[in-house]
Amino acid sequence: MITNAAAKYLWDVQRAAERIARFTAGRTLDDYLADEMLSAAVERQFEIIGEALVGLRRIAPEAAAMVPDLPQIVAFRNVLIHAYGDVDSKEVWGTIQDDLPGLRDAVADLLRSGPSP
Repeated sequence: MITNAAAKYLWDVQRAAERIARFTAGRTLDDYLADEMLSAAVERQFEIIGEALVGLRRIAPEAAAMVPDLPQIVAFRNVLIHAYGDVDSKEVWGTIQDDLPGLRDAVADLLRSGPSP
């Protein structure tokens, strides 16, 4: 069972992931590389995802353990925030295409097992 506090963090992850999907729908890697506002918006949402998962891990480690690749997601957030000069836009785009759908599914499953915030 997911607590209200844990659900809040999961809802934040879900909203940020939905925004990324909406921002990038119908777009290509070339669009992403050419549009600095798009890339900044996407990176900000990934930062929110990572920060929310840090909070989830702190208050509900058992729920956090059910999020696939959580350590890699947090590490990705750390690069975006602390090593922003080293961000590889192609890697970000690959994360959107390859990893975001699975994260969205995992978070949706966890939210179904708990309360709404």
